[in-house]
Amino acid sequence: MHYLGIDLGGTNIAVGIVDEDCKIVAKVSSSTATENAEQVADAMAATARAALEKAGLTLDDVPWIGVGSPGTVNKATGIIEYANNLPFLNTPMQKMLSERLDGKTVYMENDANAAAFGEYMAGALKGAQVAMAITLGTGVGGGVIIDGKIFSGSNFAGAELGHSVIVADGWPCTCGRLGCWEAYASATGLIKRTKQHMEEAPKDSPLWTIAEGDINKVNGRTAFDAMRQGDPVGQKIVDEYVKYLSVGLINMINIFQPNILCVGGGVGNEGENLLVPVRAIVDKEQYGHNPDAKTKICKAQLGNDAGIIGAAMLGKEEG
Repeated sequence: MHYLGIDLGGTNIAVGIVDEDCKIVAKVSSSTATENAEQVADAMAATARAALEKAGLTLDDVPWIGVGSPGTVNKATGIIEYANNLPFLNTPMQKMLSERLDGKTVYMENDANAAAFGEYMAGALKGAQVAMAITLGTGVGGGVIIDGKIFSGSNFAGAELGHSVIVADGWPCTCGRLGCWEAYASATGLIKRTKQHMEEAPKDSPLWTIAEGDINKVNGRTAFDAMRQGDPVGQKIVDEYVKYLSVGLINMINIFQPNILCVGGGVGNEGENLLVPVRAIVDKEQYGHNPDAKTKICKAQLGNDAGIIGAAMLGKEEG
């Protein structure tokens, strides 16, 4: 048996054909046409057909189509109620995509939830009773899996973990609140903090050298690269970032008490350079005193494939 998963992003559509062992056997990507929802549906359908052709399969060879989409996705109705970076407002995407794919059954899910489900099915979270994935990218994405089911709340907008406030009246967040975890722990927040420190650092510091003298070339690796060169300012930036990341992680652990929590995304690629100091703070401050029951914190395993695999397996989550 093979399955088809679509990871819909603001700029790209990634479609994969996944086998029973959750391995991607064929993958095709295309640009996301963002002028209107009809164009996005057309592009997803065309990319899905291209992936099937690449794998030597047809729509008859897959039992369903799974889609991970940004925004608030109502799984019960198949409607994307809202997405702030795509032209969706109460968009019946499940129906629209099924019509373009010969009436095939379509399962819809939020993209961060789909990625978490992918890690649960085939990656770092496999087999956990309560599992959590955190993605550190442009924002802070999150997904929670409980007893094999994706937690999405009563209104399918649950597990927006990045929009919990960790600093009252703090940095502004794109959601409109102040002090969200996302504002501090995302790659965007890390870049903002790095630039602030660079403006106070001498022009011959490692931070400026790594950025080639251009503050606009700062990325999520800049401070870590400076830290690795022994730069005290780079170390200070990383320490501050780790502190705020850890505060949010502790909050999530104290709420959900997951067996395993994996960290992915661009900043998550720092691996143990990031996770060793994070674990030290979390182990000290999280609620609970049973060392055998503490949450395991590890790096996500599937990278950009997590969303495809999770989307492809959504029919199994539905049961």
